[in-house]
Amino acid sequence: MGDLGPFWLSLRVASVATLLDVALGGPLALVLARGRFHGKSLMAGVLMLPLVLPPTVLGYLLLMLLGRRSPVGGWIEHAFGGALVFHWTGAAVAAAVAAFPLFLIPARSAFETVDPMLEDAARLLGRHEFSVLWSVTLPLAWRGLVAGVVLAFARALGDFGATLMVAGDIPGRTQTAALAIYDAVQAGDNARAGGLAVLISIVSIAALMVAQFRGRPRGAGA
Repeated sequence: MGDLGPFWLSLRVASVATLLDVALGGPLALVLARGRFHGKSLMAGVLMLPLVLPPTVLGYLLLMLLGRRSPVGGWIEHAFGGALVFHWTGAAVAAAVAAFPLFLIPARSAFETVDPMLEDAARLLGRHEFSVLWSVTLPLAWRGLVAGVVLAFARALGDFGATLMVAGDIPGRTQTAALAIYDAVQAGDNARAGGLAVLISIVSIAALMVAQFRGRPRGAGA
């Protein structure tokens, strides 16, 4: 199968992308589950857009937003000394955006299933909001959150279109497993393409099995 660099890069990109989704998606899921405000449906719709937009369109929009000539991209390059585009960190951001709805949907549902009366009871006992979140809300919602994490990781692991548009296909720098598989197929190297596809499939299946095991109620059968 040869060089496994694209596979290890995919794992790194997917891991960073998942962390970004959790950091941003967790609070947003809580706001959508608990908040009551005008524009909530519009906000939810905008956050769901990566789920329905073609990957190349999503990648193009990210490229326009994060490119060096854009205000955001220029600020990032000035503040951090480097650009996101055509760099593995850009691939992580693109994968995070593409996978974001797959974390947000189960996370929101998990928070919505938590009985607000239990949270109110904790407040009546003198718990502050962070304590209520940490000791009541998260323990009751953790199964859905784990499911969202796994789905986001699996989606980010195999992202192709958005990653290609934002980070490019640079061997040794931004070439993830999905991009390497495409290149191998184009070059007629079926052994390399097949080997990488098997590795990605094994990791994805293992992640989904972990999610199902962790999400199964105690005492439930197979």
